[in-house]
Amino acid sequence: MAFPAEGSFLHQPAGAFGKPVCRLGLASHDGAKLTVADVHGALDRGVNFLNWAGTEDTISRTIAGLGSRREQVVVCVQFGARSAAESPEELRSILSAIGSDYVDVVTFYYVETAEEWAEIIGPAGALEYCRSAQKAGHIRRIGLTTHQRPLAAQAVRSGLTDLLMIRYNAAHRGAEQEVFPVAEAAGLPIIAYTAQRWGALVRSTPDDPAGFAVPPAPAWYRFALQSPAVTVVLAAPHTREELEEDLTVLEVTEPLASEEFNRLAEHGQRVRRHAGRFP
Repeated sequence: MAFPAEGSFLHQPAGAFGKPVCRLGLASHDGAKLTVADVHGALDRGVNFLNWAGTEDTISRTIAGLGSRREQVVVCVQFGARSAAESPEELRSILSAIGSDYVDVVTFYYVETAEEWAEIIGPAGALEYCRSAQKAGHIRRIGLTTHQRPLAAQAVRSGLTDLLMIRYNAAHRGAEQEVFPVAEAAGLPIIAYTAQRWGALVRSTPDDPAGFAVPPAPAWYRFALQSPAVTVVLAAPHTREELEEDLTVLEVTEPLASEEFNRLAEHGQRVRRHAGRFP
């Protein structure tokens, strides 16, 4: 397994997840046409953070077949249970699917309201069970996945999570002010998703200046990686061709130059104006 050298901006030391990781991760999603061989190809190139949505797919089958390579890979799984009663069966299903007695990370999946979070962390909530599974060694780290920045900051301040997964891209930069400083102060890793803003950032807008060429997907992963608060950025390619394009991020050795970062940020502002309303 190739791996970004220590000191590279793509190298994340072991502190965040118990083992060093490449800051470009790979996520599963509905509709992806990747094969197990494709995912192994990404691992060979140095990617070793795999985010699995929890339903059997190429990512889970790859993890189940890792063998001795398993200890080099951080496996992150999205956890749907909200109560302690629901949690044991879900964890058993996860561990069975990936052929392992532990998972590196579970994150409570798409918690979008304060009420959901209160249920998870309250008496007989899923956090109670996951903490016991963590003590038993079946879960190594527990996190939260959310779009909601105030909720994310609240969760970080609570001290109840080991990490955070949140939306961050050039069109949605509120986390830079509302979440990143809180997480950095607490020493919590951040996993960023939707770096392409569901594809909108790789498309033109009516306000693009003359001669502007929309940067391809790798530029947007690099934009998100520019922040030192971001531990891992998830790529979710649909096809082998898209995967190969995304993996070109691994060929660069330095962060973006300020001029290029600003150019991307300006396109992000245009996308925010034209690609629909999101907070």
